[in-house]
Amino acid sequence: MKPKHKKVLPPPRVRREYPTIDEAVAAAQGLSSDPDAQIEIAAGLMGVSEDDVRPHLPKLPPHTVSIAAGTRLVLVERRPIRARVAARPVPRV
Repeated sequence: MKPKHKKVLPPPRVRREYPTIDEAVAAAQGLSSDPDAQIEIAAGLMGVSEDDVRPHLPKLPPHTVSIAAGTRLVLVERRPIRARVAARPVPRV
């Protein structure tokens, strides 16, 4: 038998999209409560200077997370079970 040769594929193309200013600020607010750190994080995520991000920081409300102590909500969606009909053999006459 001949050995199979693997087809050499080019490397996958990766499209890099920077986040929008609102997404970057929201992510920065989730990572830090310090406004200066938020500006630095958002600028780093977007690849822009901190001066470009600074005017947009007060526009978005602060990211808040509320955690109820001792309670946990689990939501499970289940698909309805389909009725299965077994095929019965037809008796021969």
